[in-house]
Amino acid sequence: MSDTTASRPRRAAPANGRAAKPQPKGQQTKAAIVDAALGLATQIGLEGLSIGALAEVMQMSKSGVFAHFGSREELQISVVREYHTRFEDEVFYPAMSAPRGLPRLRAMFDNWMKRTSVEIDSGCIYISGAVEFDDRPGPVRDALASSVSTWQEALRRAIEIAAEEGHLSADTDASQVAFEIHGLILALHYEARFLRSPGCLDRAWRGFGAILERNGAHQPVGRKA
Repeated sequence: MSDTTASRPRRAAPANGRAAKPQPKGQQTKAAIVDAALGLATQIGLEGLSIGALAEVMQMSKSGVFAHFGSREELQISVVREYHTRFEDEVFYPAMSAPRGLPRLRAMFDNWMKRTSVEIDSGCIYISGAVEFDDRPGPVRDALASSVSTWQEALRRAIEIAAEEGHLSADTDASQVAFEIHGLILALHYEARFLRSPGCLDRAWRGFGAILERNGAHQPVGRKA
């Protein structure tokens, strides 16, 4: 993700009402397995995934599931990649239609909050995965860290552009602002999902506004109606 990745190919509805070219059956089956695995992972974590459990959900043989991935680790990485693709499609790419600067940054946060509101109930792979793999080197951790870092870099770049456009102070520390915004999302998950504290969404929006106002925001940044 970056200011220039808006043109990056991604899954989209077919134009002119035409049906998309169907995928080969093997790819369709693999996509269905990954979709089911992602659903399981949001409930039981990436570590809870197993070829056997997924075979039962899919009503397939273990060998049938294994043939598409080769290992449990490859299955976990596929789930991380699918989660990241969906995150981009829901949070990042829609925000690219907003004007550069603060409107785009606000759209990114607004989309992120919408997704977070759903994940308070369903779970977030980035957050649960960080807990599971924070001190466990390997390909799964690398895939998780790469995905999160990609999003954080896109957020940081959006903050830099807001400063370049004059919507934030010229001396805004984009890395610090991105850190604080990310902290709001982590706090929201903890307060809402674990502590069940009321009013968390409004507090997160107020926190977002306060962060930007401290950095010279010249447009209203409160919660959208």
